[in-house]
Amino acid sequence: MSVEQLETLIHLIRSSPPLGDGEIEARRAAIEAMGAMLPADPEARFEPAAIGATPAEWVSVPSADPDRIVLYLHGGGFVTGSPTAYRSLTSRLSRAAAARVLAVDYRLAPEHLFPAALDDALAAYDGLLGADFRPERIVVAGDSAGGGLTASLLLTLRDRGRPAPAGWVLLSPLLDLAATGETMVTKVAIDPMVSPENVRQGAARYLGPDADPRNPLASPLYADLADLPPLLIQVGTAECLLDDARRFAARAREAGVTVDLEIWDEMIHVWQAFAPMLDEGQAAIEAIGRFVLSKVDQSQETSEALPNRN
Repeated sequence: MSVEQLETLIHLIRSSPPLGDGEIEARRAAIEAMGAMLPADPEARFEPAAIGATPAEWVSVPSADPDRIVLYLHGGGFVTGSPTAYRSLTSRLSRAAAARVLAVDYRLAPEHLFPAALDDALAAYDGLLGADFRPERIVVAGDSAGGGLTASLLLTLRDRGRPAPAGWVLLSPLLDLAATGETMVTKVAIDPMVSPENVRQGAARYLGPDADPRNPLASPLYADLADLPPLLIQVGTAECLLDDARRFAARAREAGVTVDLEIWDEMIHVWQAFAPMLDEGQAAIEAIGRFVLSKVDQSQETSEALPNRN
């Protein structure tokens, strides 16, 4: 690890105006500006998507298999973020996974309360299936609040009898809107991005002031996690959300889910997004790419080995 890279990144984050301050539109503009500072893969193409009723963006590099899909749900506390702000990460993910990435532009709070974002994620997934993309060739991924939304989508697919994707990936996921993890206290001094206060503030904006933050479809930590496909979780040791990931992984394993939990030493919240300036960010994206390739290719081999029932 480059200590200098990490120290420079943390200094940059801490010296920026706190995202919890100011009006919502100003916060959104700040996220867009930060995303614009991070260069995308120079060969990537970005195209508006017309799959399902939810706006989205196709992201692909020339080496991407057009039938291998990563459905990506961005972070931002359910209040900020967009496919445009995440182009650096999604384009690098397209190359690492040799896949096309469908980045979903789901509706944001507080204008659109829960379950609007979940409805949009479900519409995007159903749109892929309706366009004849096979579920065994799809992996769903998301970071931070988008990681929680990814888990909520997988639960909804299971509960509604929809076909499951080949796997799912959670990057620094927000899985407990009640902010009850021990690391919400023990890591707050070293996490430059997340605190219990901004988690609870974001939860109120997303759910409404009187809603239960332990609703399992908003806080998947409290859900029944049985009968879900293989899962990769990446989280850093310098994160307030570390315990969200550890507790969720433990509960998923107890429910019979195959879980790869990667805990990256000294990494901060969604360090993958800072791959242009942090070696570990690119290394983590490459690990995600290997997971996607292994699960999609494994599912493809299993499907081809099944007898023809026609």
